[in-house]
Amino acid sequence: MKRPEGFDSRPQEPAPADRGRPAARSGRARAAGAAEDRAGARSGRASREAATTSTPPRATIPASASPSRIPSRSGTAVQDRPEEVRGRLAEVADEAARAEREARRRARQAERERRRREQLEVRRFTRRARHRRAVWVTAGAVAVVFVGAMTLAAFSPLFALRTIEVVGTERIDKQQVHAALEDELGTPLVQLDQGRIRRELAAFPLIRSFVVEEVPPDRLVVRVVERQPLAVVQAGDGFDLVDAAGVVVQHSDDRPQGYPLISGEPSPTTAAFRSMAEVLLALPSDVAGKVDSITARTHDDVTLTLAGTGQRVLWGSSERSSLKALVLSDLLAQYGDAGPGEYDVSAEGSAVFHHD
Repeated sequence: MKRPEGFDSRPQEPAPADRGRPAARSGRARAAGAAEDRAGARSGRASREAATTSTPPRATIPASASPSRIPSRSGTAVQDRPEEVRGRLAEVADEAARAEREARRRARQAERERRRREQLEVRRFTRRARHRRAVWVTAGAVAVVFVGAMTLAAFSPLFALRTIEVVGTERIDKQQVHAALEDELGTPLVQLDQGRIRRELAAFPLIRSFVVEEVPPDRLVVRVVERQPLAVVQAGDGFDLVDAAGVVVQHSDDRPQGYPLISGEPSPTTAAFRSMAEVLLALPSDVAGKVDSITARTHDDVTLTLAGTGQRVLWGSSERSSLKALVLSDLLAQYGDAGPGEYDVSAEGSAVFHHD
């Protein structure tokens, strides 16, 4: 059964915007208001979505939300301002862009801090390995420099021998020593034939010892220690001046003055000769100058003859020769002018002088 018009059990209230309008037009107003409400809702949702998304600063407004007059929820038309909407959208977009840039900057800063901390940890745990590597690198560099310097010194003409200097010679002619070594001129210092140099210098009988010094860049210094003459040995019709080892320092027809004559066992290989040499080496220079001759048949019966006085010295063996030399020096100070006689210093702890 169809209800009569106007007897609805749920009476419809007129919309607030329609109040005061004539009742005859209430049906059509409600339909138009509903349509406007739906359009306003769609326009509001589009505006809110555009404001919450990251859109470019100059975002376009959808066609559905761009009319100059946007209907309100109540159904009445409200005058809109597009410039203000676009301005708000631009501000929201700028704030979103600034926030994104700030977030990226903080992310980069955090990444740099993380890398720095990782590098510190790696350096802390690899300190020993880096130290060992530095030591090996340094050692290798030093070795390379050393090898390079040695190679340069060995083959470079800058370090070739140009000067030979002989030092310490008195009886030996320096020119003879220089001539013996001049074949080494032009040879780099590190390539000098040391064996040949020793052989050439050993050929000089007056050289007791020598030292060869290489002075970069081009000089060779030969320091010579000559043999010192000690006594005279008669050899045939002449005399040989010999040192403590029996090496002939000089030969002459006449007896050299200032040196005692060795008689009895002049051969350097005998024990008697070695004892006489030890006694002469122990004598002070003032006493040695007074000795005219020395003789011994064995190593413990050395006898000295003093020049000018005819006095003799019974020395005995060469043991404790330094002490005996001091005792003899005191006796000579007391009895040197006493005439011919004999000094006996052979017994340890006693010394006497016997007049002839």
